[in-house]
Amino acid sequence: EAYPLAKTGGLADVSRALPAALMRLGADVRLLMPGYPRALERVSHPRLVEDIPPLLDVVDAQLIAARFPDCDLPVWLVDSPSLFDRDGGLYRDSNGVDWPDNALRFAFLSQIAAEIAMGRTTLAWRPDVVHANDWHTGLLPLLLAYEREPRPRTVFTTHNMAFQGNFSRNAVPALPEHVLRSAPDIDFYGRRSFLKAGLRYADRVTTVSPTYSREILTPEFGFGLEGVLRDRGEDFSGILNGIDDAIWNPATDPCLPQNYRVGDVAGKRVCKRALQEELGLAGAPETTPLIGYVSRLTHQKMADTVLEVLPWIVEQGAQLVVVGEGDRELETALLEARRRHADRVSVTIGYNEALAHKLQAASDILLAPARFEPCGLTQLYALRYGTLPVVRRTGGLADTVVDANARTIADRTASGFVFEKAHAEDLISALSRALALFREPLLWRLLQLQAMTREFSWDASAAKFIELYQDVAQTTRTEDVVLEGGETEDTARRAAG
Repeated sequence: EAYPLAKTGGLADVSRALPAALMRLGADVRLLMPGYPRALERVSHPRLVEDIPPLLDVVDAQLIAARFPDCDLPVWLVDSPSLFDRDGGLYRDSNGVDWPDNALRFAFLSQIAAEIAMGRTTLAWRPDVVHANDWHTGLLPLLLAYEREPRPRTVFTTHNMAFQGNFSRNAVPALPEHVLRSAPDIDFYGRRSFLKAGLRYADRVTTVSPTYSREILTPEFGFGLEGVLRDRGEDFSGILNGIDDAIWNPATDPCLPQNYRVGDVAGKRVCKRALQEELGLAGAPETTPLIGYVSRLTHQKMADTVLEVLPWIVEQGAQLVVVGEGDRELETALLEARRRHADRVSVTIGYNEALAHKLQAASDILLAPARFEPCGLTQLYALRYGTLPVVRRTGGLADTVVDANARTIADRTASGFVFEKAHAEDLISALSRALALFREPLLWRLLQLQAMTREFSWDASAAKFIELYQDVAQTTRTEDVVLEGGETEDTARRAAG
């Protein structure tokens, strides 16, 4: 997925922003993704590149070349109506049930990527490095690992170890026989794991923050695959995600009723009043704290804990605006809370991009708690918009938010409020500190300005990826590779291109 062509979460923002940042640094980039109907409708200058011959029993696929509608980033769409043109979500049907053929859908995407990478299409372009993301493309490093030289090197990024793409053996399509014979260790408790394939067979593995890269080496956060990561040693690292500061910029954001910037945040109060009126929330913008929560409504994101502390938030005279979707029971409970506290609580089920932007600008405080969080983007957007985040000290949240205490306020490094344990009591304690400082307008304004000056654009992270790509493209590694005939060849890998 890639914003604005298709989006269910933060991966879409990364998939749009990182390639664009790489291009600014001089890299020659192509992005490959499924040809979802909305993506085909939104791209600019689409053209048919070639009909894809039957592969994995899929007979209706074409390759479409296009550009993103809002930038010059090239994108290739794998257009297969039987796989990607369907009602419902990208990965689930309208009832929230996974598509039964997800293994085939994304194995096919990986197979097409491998064909392009190896120059077995009519495209006059081949990569030096292939960067695959999450379980959806986990088979791609595996497929390329057993290609004859020359082949491109591979980088695989896991954005969340909880999502593994584990399928029954019968659900996974018939991969080349020599690959399956050579890769029994993609099995995971009797199933085949796309994520494990990426972690095991990529030349380099990354994740989305330094703290998360340490956490997922432990059983608590590794979800059974921590041993695979530990085996990668120095081939595994954490590079912090960034944000697209052209899209998420309060000075130019077209979703806002009034723009604002560092040094002139008067427009933020206008945004707050406008959202209060739009959502039917009573209260003066100057004195009523507005707390935003835009997130998947899941156990990971502590949505159950937010629901638990909601009555306390109302008792404090604050307002809570929730935007998200997820667990049906949590959705129902939040809607019931809205019914009981209509002037204090707003709940929008489903993700709305424009509303997410308006919420970031209007809120005084952003709730971004998590039981685990690989990186998190909403807290970075909040900092950019002068909205102070309340987060738990885990993963990328720990790497990006500095707790406001006596020392950090004095040295002007504070940018939010951090709590330790995933308990309602700890969350309430952090919110109490935030609300106390909100009632000190001059100090609150100082904290807002400090938050807005924090730098989390993609440029610094993209430069680290460029360095990683250059390193992996220039390295060689010798290992036994089983070829189609069953013979073993000691193959020295070298950089392609």
